[in-house]
Amino acid sequence: MTTTFPEGFLWGGATAANQLEGGYDAGGKGLSIQDVMPHGIKTGPTEEPTPDNLKLVGIDHYHRYAEDIALFAEMGFSVYRFSIAWSRIFPNGDEETPNEEGLAFYDGLLDELEKHGIEPLVTISHYETPLHLAKTYDGWVDRRMIGFYERYARTLFERYGHRVKYWLTFNEINSVLHAPLLSGGIWTPKEQLSEADLYQAIHHELVASASATKIAKEIDPALQIGCMVIAMPTYPLTPNPADVLAVMDADHGNLAFSDVHVRGEYPGYFLRTLRDKGIVLDITDADRELLTNTVDFVSFSYYMSVCESAEDGEKGEGNIMGGIPNPTLPASEWGWQIDPVGLRIVLNQFWDRWGKPLFIVENGLGAKDQLVEVDGVLTVEDDYRIAYLHDHLVQVREAIADGVRVLGYTWWGPIDVVSASTAQLSKRYGFIYVDRNDDGSGSLQRYRKKSFGWYRDMIASNGATLA
Repeated sequence: MTTTFPEGFLWGGATAANQLEGGYDAGGKGLSIQDVMPHGIKTGPTEEPTPDNLKLVGIDHYHRYAEDIALFAEMGFSVYRFSIAWSRIFPNGDEETPNEEGLAFYDGLLDELEKHGIEPLVTISHYETPLHLAKTYDGWVDRRMIGFYERYARTLFERYGHRVKYWLTFNEINSVLHAPLLSGGIWTPKEQLSEADLYQAIHHELVASASATKIAKEIDPALQIGCMVIAMPTYPLTPNPADVLAVMDADHGNLAFSDVHVRGEYPGYFLRTLRDKGIVLDITDADRELLTNTVDFVSFSYYMSVCESAEDGEKGEGNIMGGIPNPTLPASEWGWQIDPVGLRIVLNQFWDRWGKPLFIVENGLGAKDQLVEVDGVLTVEDDYRIAYLHDHLVQVREAIADGVRVLGYTWWGPIDVVSASTAQLSKRYGFIYVDRNDDGSGSLQRYRKKSFGWYRDMIASNGATLA
């Protein structure tokens, strides 16, 4: 194997404000939907924040970000993906002026990244819609959300645009079909939400995303704006053509969002879906014009692949996007199937489809780690995580050899964070162990896992240490 990772390939990790910052009521921050979702996506929200919600403290990154970023630098990160909490900047989401204390917090975080020479990659909205917007407007169902988001995005570009080159508009925007509160801030319970309102919310988010791209380019044409989607290669359960057709339909549901971001208009298959459902969206000429502001790159999360069939089948555990488990693949402790080759497949699929640079901004393995003492030092012997990371990076290298242009790779949760789907801390992804437990106990002390050194050495070699 002579192909290596290109010079300037960006190596790092990714987090979300709601999963690690804590400080839910500090610095003038307002409440977000995450502050009333103590059990992740499995149950509905509470009326007010409750003590059992681990995200209220997270891993206290709000007070410890300098320490955490120093650890990222020790691993050799050249990029760090993080999100800005919308309700830190606009506590209710619909104010006219931003919260200066919230803006100053991210100034400090960016100072630390600059000190260590780490490129920031910022997600503007990552599953943390301000609670007021969800309750008052039903989130993205309401067209007024576009204006609130535009004001928020403009504020970020004007404040940080000279310091941040890479931006993502929405996290995993295609997940709104399956998790409308988490992804779209839609307060109406999922079982009561009409398909017409859901698809109208999708349209509003897509228009807002395109508008943010337009605003960014007006402020500084050099800014690089990307969309961010869940990538989930889907295989037919059998060679039956009906199963292949089921795969095509499932793919269309996932790919439509990026098709709009990259091509600037709705694809025909999406318009057919609307017709078949009898849905007529409120789409203005101004909306259509805004959608033509297309992204510079496509970023995505990749955790698993699934199968589809024309027949009803048992859906996989822990997967918000549906799908039938692949009988040929192993699964994680949370039922997510492990498929390194699927990452090469999806990289090629996306490159062939859009011809835009790609950025893997989430990939990782959640597992129950055990803190142990080795040579007098507390650590985690997480060879299973190292194997997962190695096998996936080999497939990224293969995709690059195939001719795919990949900008970088950020491992999800380089430090243990609270899970988005289950709201647990025992579902650990990090190279850094955080002493906090599902019952909220723990010292919050940080410990380097075995994978910390493995990733550090791999980054230092720019992937040359991969077998």
